[in-house]
Order: sequence, then C-alpha cells, then structure tokens
Amino acid sequence: MSKDWRFFIGLLAVFLIAYFLNFTDPKIQGAIMDAFYMLQWYARNHTLACVVPAMFIAGAIACFFSKEAVLRHLGPRANKIEAYSVASVSGTVLAVCSCSVLPMFASIYKVGAGLGPASAFLYSGPAINVIAIFLTARVLGFDLGIARVIGSVVFAVIIGVIMAAIFHKEEERREAAVMHLPDPPPSRRNLLQTALFLASMILFLVFSDWANPTWTIIQKTDGTKMQVDVLLEMTETLRVQLKEPVGDLRRGMKLDIPKSEIATSEFNTAPGYEWAKWVYVNRWYFALAFLAATALMVWRWFDRQEVNAWLRETWEFSRLIIPLLFGGVFVTGFVGALIPETVVAGWVGGDSLTANLAASLMGAMWYFATLTEIPILEALIGLGMGRGPALSLLLAGPALSLPSIAVIYSVFGFKKTAVFVFLTVVMSATVGLVFGRFFL
Repeated sequence: MSKDWRFFIGLLAVFLIAYFLNFTDPKIQGAIMDAFYMLQWYARNHTLACVVPAMFIAGAIACFFSKEAVLRHLGPRANKIEAYSVASVSGTVLAVCSCSVLPMFASIYKVGAGLGPASAFLYSGPAINVIAIFLTARVLGFDLGIARVIGSVVFAVIIGVIMAAIFHKEEERREAAVMHLPDPPPSRRNLLQTALFLASMILFLVFSDWANPTWTIIQKTDGTKMQVDVLLEMTETLRVQLKEPVGDLRRGMKLDIPKSEIATSEFNTAPGYEWAKWVYVNRWYFALAFLAATALMVWRWFDRQEVNAWLRETWEFSRLIIPLLFGGVFVTGFVGALIPETVVAGWVGGDSLTANLAASLMGAMWYFATLTEIPILEALIGLGMGRGPALSLLLAGPALSLPSIAVIYSVFGFKKTAVFVFLTVVMSATVGLVFGRFFL
C-alpha cells in the first residue's frame, strides 16, 4: 500500500470519527478520558524509561553492527539452529514489553537479519519475561506458567520458520539488496568494545524498565486498608485492582483512587520474590550506573562523526515508531473503556473454540505493560473466563497489541504483518483449546 493510500485511509478514519461520534454520550466522554489517562500513564511510566532507551539501542545496532556479522548469525542463510535459538530465548534477558522490543526488531531487520529469526525475536522478546512466567505460575497456576513458557518458545520458532518459508523469494531479494549497501567506515573499536557498549545500554533498559512484581497495601485517609495491583498511574490518580474484598467491594474490582486520599502505601511482596522487589526499589541505582558506563564508553571510544550518525539513526527510528506507539496506546485506551469487563468475560467463558479465538484476538489488540496481564487475567478468571482462553490470551497478548501491529506494519508491510498476526492468533487459540480440553 502506497504512502498516499495510507494517508488517505487515515484521513478518512479521522473524518468519519469526527462526523459520526456522539461526543455528548457519557460513555464516549468517559472513553476519551480513559484514552488520555492511558496515554499519560504510558508517557509517565514507559516512554523515558523504556521506549527512548530502546530507540538508542536500535540506532546503535543499525549504525555500528556489521551487516556481514548480522547476516552470518541471523541472516536467511545463517545456521538455523543458532539463529532461532538466540531469537527465541531473547525475552528471558530483555524482560521488556512489546513496545520496547519493536525498535530493536526494526534495527536488526534493517541491518539484514532474516525474516524468520527477526519474527522469532519479535514474538519471544516480550513473551517470555522470566518474572512474568514465575508470577503467572504463582498467581494463575503452575500449569498455566509452564504452558506459557513452553508455548512462547515453541511459537517463536514455528512462526519464524513459517514466515521465512512463505516469503522466501522476497527474502532472497532483500538479502541481495542488503549486500549491495555500502559498507560502513572501519570501526575504531574491536568486537569486545562494541559488545560491551551494546550490553551496557541493554542493561540500562532492563533496570530502568524493571517491573514491580508485588502488589501494594494502601491506607486511605478514612482508615480503609486495601491490597491492590496498580494498573495505571496518572498525575493525580491511581487505577487499582483489588486483591482482596473490602466491605461491599469485591475482589478484582477496579477503582480510581485520588492520590490525595492515600495516607500511606507499602509493598506486599509474595514469598520468593524479595529479590525482584529489591531490584525494583534500587533499579535507578543500577540503571544510572550503566548509563554512566555507556556515557564513558561514548566519550572514550567514539568520535563526533560516529555519534552524529548514531543520533541520526536513533531519530529515524523515533520518528517512525513513537507516533505509532502513542496513537495505538490512545486507541487501545478508548476502545477498552467501551467494552465492560463483564462483557469480555462473557465472550471468553468456558473452553470452546469461540472463547479461545475471542481471547486470542483480544490479546492481540490490547496493550499489556509488563506483568499487568496477570492481574487482568486473574479478574477475568474470577468472572468466568476459562483456563484455555486464559492461556490463549497469555500467548497472544504480550507479543501483540494495536501499537505494536502499527509499528510491525511500518516495517514489514501489509502482507507480512497480516501473516504474523494471523499465525499468532490462530496458534494461540489452538493451543488454548487443546490445553482447556485435555490438560485440566
């Protein structure tokens, strides 16, 4: 699809929304406010600590990585066992959400990584976060935790292999085009220095985006104590989900609590997760240490021309990706507010094929920050969601979302994006159906 057609479709969508949407409807007004709330939460909690560092990492990969090295290890003709093994387990190291993986995916694909390994990395990056896997097992059940990690790794390989097989002719042409690109000037650094530089930036991202593995006990000014999962944090308000019933409020209920009404708050760490809480509390010390190390390496090992080239690549990725992420998060917040949780639970009740497919589709559309899928699923299971659909959502949700699909489309184009989304949705629904029928 040409840029003119994409621009026309976007313009038409904005026109139709502005023309037909009833802005006086309280539900529409509430959904618009929820969309802005989600966008503010994303800006406050993910952009500076997560998306921006990922852009710099993507710029560094595109600028300083040799295309020959990328083609040798991740290219279409690379050793398949090596390429898919690295790509399919990368999420255990990165521990980030789908939006953080996207810039790195775009950069390795741009430099020359094969469609198969790049697709495997794209799926596995956010899907097998170690903390998320263990919390899934603890909160939702050991069986779901094990099924999630096995399904995520296997899915990454299968999706990558199928993508490479379907588009192998296009990939051969792309590889030839990459090989004809001019080589970058000789590097001032050896391979070890480049690896240390990239590792330092990745570790900064890991610690700056380290998710809170605990829930919170808050005491309101009226003396009420609540155990909650914090889902969204706005400037003046927290959106929380109750871990335990309080008075007439049931477990799993979502509340918006003004920060001015909170007298005290403290973490309530689950047994075995004290180390993760300790890292979370001290995360900025670790992050700043690696940021300082990165700055020192830039000062000692890079010249002004290389830094300028790195900043240009970083800006190109930012210009391409960040507007799509912001737009996708806004739309997700708006649409999600229009669909009550009880309605969603009705769609995914039981373990039928329809319920699993609905759960997989919803997972592919919703945006889940790291670990937030667990309390959301806990509430839906309490409302009647089947465990098969729960697994379907766990397999499709972290890897896809409206924001990530928009970015994948900008990198892959329509056909490859459609196939990637189709494979993720259908395979997630199928595995959820089998899990719900035979393993409970």
